[in-house]
Amino acid sequence: MPMRSIHSLLLMFIVMTSTATTFAQAVPPSADTAAQVVGASTRHGEWVEIALPDGVKLKTWVVFPERADKAPVIIVIHEIFGLTDWIRAVTDQLAANGFIALAPDLLSGHGENGGGTSAIKNGTVQDAIRKITPDEYVARLNAVRDYALALPAASDKTAAIGFCWGGTATFEYATRQPKLNAGFVYYGTGPKDTKTLANITCPVFGFYGGDDARVTSTVDGSAAAMKEAGKTFTPTIFAGAGHGFLRQQAGREGANEKAANEAWKKTLEHMKLTLEPAKP
Repeated sequence: MPMRSIHSLLLMFIVMTSTATTFAQAVPPSADTAAQVVGASTRHGEWVEIALPDGVKLKTWVVFPERADKAPVIIVIHEIFGLTDWIRAVTDQLAANGFIALAPDLLSGHGENGGGTSAIKNGTVQDAIRKITPDEYVARLNAVRDYALALPAASDKTAAIGFCWGGTATFEYATRQPKLNAGFVYYGTGPKDTKTLANITCPVFGFYGGDDARVTSTVDGSAAAMKEAGKTFTPTIFAGAGHGFLRQQAGREGANEKAANEAWKKTLEHMKLTLEPAKP
């Protein structure tokens, strides 16, 4: 057999094994295998364009679960890297766990010719994201939420989950969307204006790396402010894990992988409790 064919078969085996293991463990893949896992997914995923009042088409990746009843909606808010294959893989994994998951490219319209993340040419994606104001991304997240709730397969429950920049955006979104049922913040900071926390009507769950002092050092302040405001905030800090541990599961002597597994397990538990109807 030609060497190229052997290499292709080996790669296919690795992807299939990784995919099976990932879904069995109900943890999203790391960034290294995200593209292959998305490509091998059996769930229905599609790109949609959500029309915004300013004429921009908000490009959004949507994945549907396989279930007989209506499913809760999860809005996936990307990192400072924009809408990547890894975020698409997280979205797919949430669908595997029973949710309609939508990941909007919040840079839509900011790239060349009205494009999004992949069309950012002048400067970096990170620079472009830093220019997006909370008012802009909240309006876009609301448009995604409205679109999702109008889907025939959707229930009336919604949550947001975000990572890094998206984690911070998730916390901010919880202060601005009173009908949100839960917020899941992965290594993102709380709002600088703590007075806005009084507007939160849903529980917020946070997941942080113990060796990510830049972000994790803000958790106690957020917890104190949430408590003072009479709101529910449940932060979990994973010893030895670094920033972005769900995306970068290798390294740090297993601390990132351990954090990823424990954090995702808690995430799914809280999602089921806050979004799914209680079973008799």
